[in-house]
Amino acid sequence: MKKYFALLAFVILALIACEKDDFCTQNPVTPNLVLRFYDKDDTNDLKSVERLSIIAEGKTDSLFVGRTTDSIAIPLNSLAEKTVYTLKMNTVDGNIANNQTATLTIEYKPEDDYVSRSCGYRIVFADVTLNHSGWIDNLSTNSVPLIDNQAKAHVQVYH
Repeated sequence: MKKYFALLAFVILALIACEKDDFCTQNPVTPNLVLRFYDKDDTNDLKSVERLSIIAEGKTDSLFVGRTTDSIAIPLNSLAEKTVYTLKMNTVDGNIANNQTATLTIEYKPEDDYVSRSCGYRIVFADVTLNHSGWIDNLSTNSVPLIDNQAKAHVQVYH
C-alpha cells in the first residue's frame, strides 16, 4: 500500500509541477508596407499594374514576376533603415524592351515590439518616408508615422 501511495504522490506532484504550454495565438507578424494602385487622372478608381515585377536593391530575384494587381504588400528590411525597390511594369506585351521602371525609396526606423513571452518580438517601422521616380506619378503621402499592421493600405500610388 505504501508503494501505491508513494507512486500516487509522485504522479500528483509531477502534474502539479508541470507548467502549462504557452502557445502564441496572435500571429505577431512583422508588417509589410501595403501599396494600392490608383488612376492618376481619376484618383478614386483603382488601376491595376500589368506585368508588375519588384526587385530590391542589391538583389537579383524578384518579389513578384509578371503579376497584374491593384495592391501589393512589400517587406521592409528590419536590419537596415532604408529599403529601395525597383518596380517594373509592362502594359504592352511583356517584352523587356517595353518595360517601364520606377524606383521607390523607403526610409524608416525599425523598432522592436514585444508581443508576449510565447510570441516574442516583432519589428514595427516608425517615421516612414517615401520617395519615388519613374512611372509613379504621385503618392497619397510621403510619410507614414507608424507601420504596425497590414490590415489596410498605407500608401496610394497614382500612375
